[in-house]
Amino acid sequence: MQIAIENPNQPDVIQLIDDLDAYQKPLYPPEAHYGIDIAALSAANVLFAVARDEVGTAVGCGAIVMEPGYGELKRMYVRPEHRGQGVAAKVLAFLESEATARGCAMFRLETGVSQPEALSFYARSGYARRERFGRYPEDPLSVFMQKDAG
Repeated sequence: MQIAIENPNQPDVIQLIDDLDAYQKPLYPPEAHYGIDIAALSAANVLFAVARDEVGTAVGCGAIVMEPGYGELKRMYVRPEHRGQGVAAKVLAFLESEATARGCAMFRLETGVSQPEALSFYARSGYARRERFGRYPEDPLSVFMQKDAG
């Protein structure tokens, strides 16, 4: 497997994002969806990583939006047939390393109460629950987490 910073505006990567949306949209009402689109993922302050298998197929992705004072993890996704192989952990570690090298000292994220696998994964990865941050509204379906770099 290879992980690299890539442009998200590629057909196979767009398909990953579409698959993520197809998974998440039935879990929450529309007003509780906080994913960002391909244009936002292509912004200069975003590190977008893609995991590819040995034949170059995109199997996972994730992003860190570099905000003043922290990096926000967004759009983490691994295709179901590639789960349980450490892909998400490798993408997360890669993104955290890239962001830390650019001066990021803290990571934050928002995920949902209906995603116990994600909550467990982030907790195992050192993230702890915290209060709401940024521009997120009060939402009982949201869970906010944070981890210091290093």
